[in-house]
Amino acid sequence: MFQRILVANRGEIALRIFRACRELGIETVAIFSEADRGAAYLEMADEAYCVGPPKAADSYLKIDRVISAAEIGNVQAIHPGYGFLAENAHFAEVCRSCNIEFIGPTHEAMALVGDKNAARSLARDANVPTVPGSDGLVADEAEALTIAHGIGFPVLIKAAAGGGGRGMRVASNDLALKSALQQARAEATAAFGNGDLYVEKYIEHPRHVEVQMLADLHGNVVHLWERDCTMQRRHQKLIEESPAPQLPEESRTAMCEAAVRLVKAAAYTNAGTVEFIVDREGKFYFIELNARIQVEHPVTEMVTGIDLIKAQIRVAAGEPLPWKQEDIHSHGAALECRINAEDTEHRFRPSPGKIERLIVPGGLGVRFDSHVHSGYTVSPFYDSMIGKLIVHQPTRVEAIDCMKRALSELRVDGLKTTVPLLEEILKHSAFSEARVDTTFIERTWPS
Repeated sequence: MFQRILVANRGEIALRIFRACRELGIETVAIFSEADRGAAYLEMADEAYCVGPPKAADSYLKIDRVISAAEIGNVQAIHPGYGFLAENAHFAEVCRSCNIEFIGPTHEAMALVGDKNAARSLARDANVPTVPGSDGLVADEAEALTIAHGIGFPVLIKAAAGGGGRGMRVASNDLALKSALQQARAEATAAFGNGDLYVEKYIEHPRHVEVQMLADLHGNVVHLWERDCTMQRRHQKLIEESPAPQLPEESRTAMCEAAVRLVKAAAYTNAGTVEFIVDREGKFYFIELNARIQVEHPVTEMVTGIDLIKAQIRVAAGEPLPWKQEDIHSHGAALECRINAEDTEHRFRPSPGKIERLIVPGGLGVRFDSHVHSGYTVSPFYDSMIGKLIVHQPTRVEAIDCMKRALSELRVDGLKTTVPLLEEILKHSAFSEARVDTTFIERTWPS
């Protein structure tokens, strides 16, 4: 087991990793930017080093500075968390070339699954259903039009690199497709430095369901069941839950088995998430494999009782998984609401500033993962998420009621947050009856 780990991240996920390491008896080294200097969560680490000014590009994304902090801190491994360098294959390669273990997959596997086009090809080879579309990257407008006419409109143009909804456009006719190609290519080039695109059939009114995976260095691969992440706006998730409601048991089983086949085909190790969309007939299609721990991992932890961060660390240290597939069961129902510092009345505009008062909900089955506190200043330089409210109850109905109560107790004075919208969603009959899809937010609250 490692003696010291550097956490190459900030905020909620950094604190989550510090806590797991402390329980494992592992010392931790934190990094921070000038914007995060003095943050209370850094006190949970044994050491902390500044890696640059507030902008992430000049601090948390500076590989040389992160590695320097790791070498000064004399660590054996680096945990990247999610975001920043978590899915940077070059960073993973640099870590290992410096004799520092990267707590995640190999850089070869990460590069493979990080290219959505290559991942789609891998999925087809592993007999995992994929959305009909181009066999590879689209070379030009003429090829895109030919493919669109073959599979039928509407179609979805997607960037081969990146995620978060950037480099994605929907087109319903020839003219819209031409415009969408230009916009998607420009956005993907600006965001990821890679303008490669592919085209696939746009599945209307889909649900978004993902499967949590763990794979060790000894060839063992298990799934930890599924999470439903359908409730999202502009491809950014708001609410996640497990098990996925109204998912036929045969679809659930087949989806989890497909995820295992894909992970094995990719020679992937550590934690990862295989994402699917599900159409109105219950058919599922592979989207991508996220090569990191997910924001919503606590949902899976609540229903399985497995600490995913500890599992990541143990796998990276060379330990075999202690479970076989038949040992992993899902119990009850869990929900997670992302609490973002955003003004939902003005198209989710970021709402940075000082938290004047924070009151955290409690009670049986309630968990609040956050690094903020009364007096904390939410920075404008980073993601607007300030916490994750998670509940676990015997049934979905009870979990929804518990979440409603917990949200009513949560107080974040001084900022606009997503709490009012989350309360509206939970009260909506379509949510309680699981009659939703990924466009529900835009259709129900178009303004």
